[in-house]
Amino acid sequence: MDYNASLILPLLTLVAWTLVMWLWMYATRIPAILAMKMELDPNAPAGTQMAQLPPNVRWKADNYNHLLEQPVLFYALMLALTQLGANGPLPLILAWSYVLLRIVHSLVQVLINRIEWRFVVFVLSTLPLFGLTGYGLALALVRA
Repeated sequence: MDYNASLILPLLTLVAWTLVMWLWMYATRIPAILAMKMELDPNAPAGTQMAQLPPNVRWKADNYNHLLEQPVLFYALMLALTQLGANGPLPLILAWSYVLLRIVHSLVQVLINRIEWRFVVFVLSTLPLFGLTGYGLALALVRA
């Protein structure tokens, strides 16, 4: 197995999941806006109109935004590790752990939104980022 090339697969999987969440967000948001007969006001302060939507509709948008926050670190790490020629199972296991935990986080947030569960999954998903960062730093220092 080419571990270096396979580090791109978890990256692409998380991008694909983010796009799934984008679709899910609009698949729930647009019908809710239509059902409420909401008139979209370009002069309304950001977020005030969307705050009127039911919570289970807003959760999808919240999660989509979350997938555009911390995962940026993951994307940068995957590209850096690929450039450094990372190989072996450790970075691959950490990468897939991060992706799977982020998907679990999404499902918890958009389906039941139990904050304490979300927090636990968020913390667990951050641990692979620490591991990937340490691995990348060690690899960069050895190759410098």
